[in-house]
Amino acid sequence: MELSLWTYEGPPHVGAIRIANSMRGVHLLLHAPQGDSYADLLFTMIERDNHRPPVTYTTFQARDLGSDTAQLVLNSIHAAVEKHKPQVLLVGDSCTAELIQDQPGSLATSSGLSVPVVPIEMLAYSRKENWGAGETFYSLVRGLLQSRVPAPGTEATPPVDQQPSVNLLGPSSLGFRCRDDVREITQLLNEMGVRVNVCAPLNASPGDLLRIPDAQANICLYPEIAGPSCDWLQRNFKQPTIKTVPIGVGATRDFVAEVAETLGIECIAESADSRLPWYSRSVDSTYLTGKRVFVFGDATHVVAAARIAHEELAFEVVGMGTYSREQARTVRDAASNLGLKALISDDYLEVERVISELQPELVLGTQMERHIAKRLGVPCAVISTPAHVQDYPARYSPQMGYEGANVIFDSWVHPLMMGLEEHLLAMFRDDFEFNDGAQPSHLAAEGVAKRSEDPAVNDSIHTDETDSANELTWDLNAERELRKIPFFVRGKAKRNTEKFAADNGVNVIKVDTLYEAKAHYSR
Repeated sequence: MELSLWTYEGPPHVGAIRIANSMRGVHLLLHAPQGDSYADLLFTMIERDNHRPPVTYTTFQARDLGSDTAQLVLNSIHAAVEKHKPQVLLVGDSCTAELIQDQPGSLATSSGLSVPVVPIEMLAYSRKENWGAGETFYSLVRGLLQSRVPAPGTEATPPVDQQPSVNLLGPSSLGFRCRDDVREITQLLNEMGVRVNVCAPLNASPGDLLRIPDAQANICLYPEIAGPSCDWLQRNFKQPTIKTVPIGVGATRDFVAEVAETLGIECIAESADSRLPWYSRSVDSTYLTGKRVFVFGDATHVVAAARIAHEELAFEVVGMGTYSREQARTVRDAASNLGLKALISDDYLEVERVISELQPELVLGTQMERHIAKRLGVPCAVISTPAHVQDYPARYSPQMGYEGANVIFDSWVHPLMMGLEEHLLAMFRDDFEFNDGAQPSHLAAEGVAKRSEDPAVNDSIHTDETDSANELTWDLNAERELRKIPFFVRGKAKRNTEKFAADNGVNVIKVDTLYEAKAHYSR
């Protein structure tokens, strides 16, 4: 076991809570010790839900372990059904409770409840949150629809609806911009004359899940959550799966084409509201061509982001990876197409080390990478969970579809432009016209512009008498020269100069040392 300050994913039971919180008429009984109810805060604090998740915890304590905890489970099950009256009861255990092996799912199934029970296996010590969410949704779909699967050798009843229809599968609570993505894709499908039959698990009820076979196809919007369910539906109900995730202009075009081909309808033209292609060719954007980008997050958003960066914004993707081991092959394939080796890791310290070595000019990642990039002085845009409260805006802010591409352009390009602005301000801070204490130029006639209060440039050594003779110190002029180097390579320049000085026995780094080091490492 390895202790960590940060983690990209919670345990599987957090994924189960995400599915229960996404749906209506579903309640989760979680066999868990006192304290595991911390998961509620993820929804009320980060996603800002106006209700607590529909979860009942058994909340056993240490003193309960000497008695019959199985009876505690049964009592909690009956109390939850009596109080909440759910249409379906999910039953599982947390990582700690799994060690007790009370088998709460089996207890609930055999307890004669008046509501359907769906037991879920969490595999807490080998799997994590996204897998737990996908497994919970799959268990619900299979548990409710198993009795409707056509007998071997028979065909499923064709949909009676004459209008082409699809199911949107995968959006959930604590997903990245799922609410707005559903709205954007529903509107896009309506423009194609396609009706959304069921959207699940987000805002769906058990009755809605029973209607899933009525649609002609399933759209796997988020493979981490809906992948297993779509595969099962395709095998048992012969429903084709539309797998293109419409994030970015190119992917949205491909998505529209796949929907049209699958349903046998006419493909519509690209939306006039798609502004990313024009913006990416504009004067304000073309100077960003070739910017070095590192991408990290869940597999769905990483693969989409790498494609957008490479094909639509002409960035250079210098590294990419994911913490989702179940989706590692997808990310490896996408990285291989760009001539890269994917980083598959859930260790944020390893991710930080790679970012530091690659020296990108923009990081596209999670809340973790936002902190890492801030420490390294690199612009960052969040593209994936785990995310913080600021990444769940009240405004309409999708990632999918043509409007989603516009949002992505703003989210990615603005940090770069602001970073350039900060660099220019730093570069001209010592100029007599532009320094912080200078009077505005349009008022120059009314008085003499103030000079900077910074110490005058001289050859004094920026050190202390107590410094060791072997300790590297920077001359004040050299420090000022270092600050003129763009922020995104300044750290590397500083490290190279200090290594050059140490290798050559230089204790005090002056301007000449800085340029000698630059010449040395440029050979």
